[in-house]
Amino acid sequence: MIVDNRDGRVNNHAMEDPQSNIVVIGAGVGGLATAMLLSGNGARVTVVEAADAPGGKMRTLPSAAGPIDAGPTVLTLRPVFEELFASAGSRLEDHVTLHREPCLARHFWPDGTCLDLYDDPSESAAEVRAVFGTRVEAEFLRFSANARALFEAFDAPLMRAPDPAPIKLAVAMASRPRLLAKMGAFRSMARQLASEFSEPKLRQLFGRYATYVGGSPDESPAVLRLIAHAEAAGVWRIAGGMGALARAMAKVAEANGTVFRYGQVADRLEIQSGRIVAVHLAAGGRIPASRAVFNGDPRALLEGKLGAAALEAVPRKAVEPRSLSANVWAFAARARGAALRHHNVFFGDDPRLEFDPISAGFPPEDPTLYVCAQDRGTGETPPETERFEIIMNAPPLPGGKPEDIALCRTRTFPVLARRGLRFSPEPPDAALTTPWGFNALFPASQGSLYGRSPHGQMAAFARPRARTSLPGLYLAGGGAHPGAGLPMAALSGRHAAEAILTDLASTSASRQTATRGGISTGSPIVAPARSRSSPS
Repeated sequence: MIVDNRDGRVNNHAMEDPQSNIVVIGAGVGGLATAMLLSGNGARVTVVEAADAPGGKMRTLPSAAGPIDAGPTVLTLRPVFEELFASAGSRLEDHVTLHREPCLARHFWPDGTCLDLYDDPSESAAEVRAVFGTRVEAEFLRFSANARALFEAFDAPLMRAPDPAPIKLAVAMASRPRLLAKMGAFRSMARQLASEFSEPKLRQLFGRYATYVGGSPDESPAVLRLIAHAEAAGVWRIAGGMGALARAMAKVAEANGTVFRYGQVADRLEIQSGRIVAVHLAAGGRIPASRAVFNGDPRALLEGKLGAAALEAVPRKAVEPRSLSANVWAFAARARGAALRHHNVFFGDDPRLEFDPISAGFPPEDPTLYVCAQDRGTGETPPETERFEIIMNAPPLPGGKPEDIALCRTRTFPVLARRGLRFSPEPPDAALTTPWGFNALFPASQGSLYGRSPHGQMAAFARPRARTSLPGLYLAGGGAHPGAGLPMAALSGRHAAEAILTDLASTSASRQTATRGGISTGSPIVAPARSRSSPS
């Protein structure tokens, strides 16, 4: 790789060719991260996005009370984003205002039990002791320590590794028998939790973390208990809503030279001599490109959404079976009854009545309902009319038919009313996004919000990597490794950018391009440029 030592930017001569433009298809978190890092390292980048704003699944909808988050509602693993902005020559805190929420979530059960969990382990332990007793407190402390050990063990070799190898990870685990025992190898999450908690309510609570990556606790591997530590490490609200993070990422990319083309759909890759030379738009037009990054659901490639050339770019086993979908309400209303925090979870009586129907392709009979009270939080006084997002897990298509809207309503608002939470007025049908709606927003996804299912012991290794089998085509987003969630999608963008910069350096070296300052022998993203949006 050719580096200009004056500012740390990549100065690859191949990028002076108009054909060397890199097109990122999709402005979700993965695509934005890729664009930030590539343009921050001197690459010429164009982002093509079908919507009229960045964000992808991190979408925002209008309401009488202001914009409402209708996707992810919380930022976790803050250092991932701090590192991302720094690598693009900027600082996260210069672009978004983050408010830490000491209370991770308030949890409600039908019998009236209520439990708050905090980012301070001692506070959570005290709360567990007060609600469930000292025995369960001890179980909680052991669980929390195990979740942290698993997260720290798997972070570098799995989540941050661009191409993790099962054999290498297995060898590493074999040398740490105590960690192997904590991992719960060959056990489902539900089965492992049953061995860790005598209290069914806490099995239900921590089993819910499987849904964070689109799985059922009965079928997801026990190692996913590490997700609990990712949340316990801290959650943040973003001033202006989650969409502010997407806008900030786009701003940094633009400051480094990225061109955004909103409201345009990429529908075909043009291939010459086995390599990408252009991206064609559905409305007409052609963008010359030497490489393309697809920030959509990788299953869309198999369905021909980028033309015949990309039909076999990823194997079907890398995108199927599908993860969960959801029914999502986003609306403004007056709320009364239950004392809400920012994040609230209303559990049903029996997890089997939620996950068994979903596994069979039907809506849950007794769902868990997540309620985000977006105007509430530490130090906040909510207005009379507040903004809410309510999420109910659902099967991907072909389950969840359009006529299920009425059923979704009856399993949401009457259920919450019986639990003491009432909204006035109840939202209209238009405030609901169903699996069918998500499939329309994210073509060929089948409404699945998390890409491939996490079910199975080797599911973490089954997702497609950044490089595809089609030369010049790369993947970024929650459907690619390392998986779903904002931090993981951001890491996927880093993997894609590093793969491209490595390949550009290799191409440049093969052409014997003259150097102007030395060859970088480390990671391609080691000397970030200062963004023009950064303070001097």
